[in-house]
Amino acid sequence: MVIPNQPIGQPVEHPNATAVLFLGAVSLLCCGLLGPVAWALGRRALSQIEESGGAYGGRTQVTVGLILGIIGTILMIIWAVLFLLIMVGGNA
Repeated sequence: MVIPNQPIGQPVEHPNATAVLFLGAVSLLCCGLLGPVAWALGRRALSQIEESGGAYGGRTQVTVGLILGIIGTILMIIWAVLFLLIMVGGNA
C-alpha cells in the first residue's frame, strides 16, 4: 500500500488507533457497552496494520485499546451476572 506525500520508512498512524484506545478506556471506566466495540475495531485495525506492510503505525495504541476493551467487556458481563443474581435472589 502506497501512501502519497509520506517519506519512505515513516509509517502513518492508523486512522482508528486513537478511537480504539479511547473506546477501550471509556469501556473500562464507565460504559462497559463500548467494550465489544473497542474489541471489534481493535481486531480490525490490527489486521489492517499487519496487512499494510509497515505503512500504518499505532500498533501500541490499538493493542492497549483492544486489551482495555476485552477487560471492559468481561467486567460488564460480571456486573450483569451479579445484578441478575441480586434481583433474582433478593438479599444476597
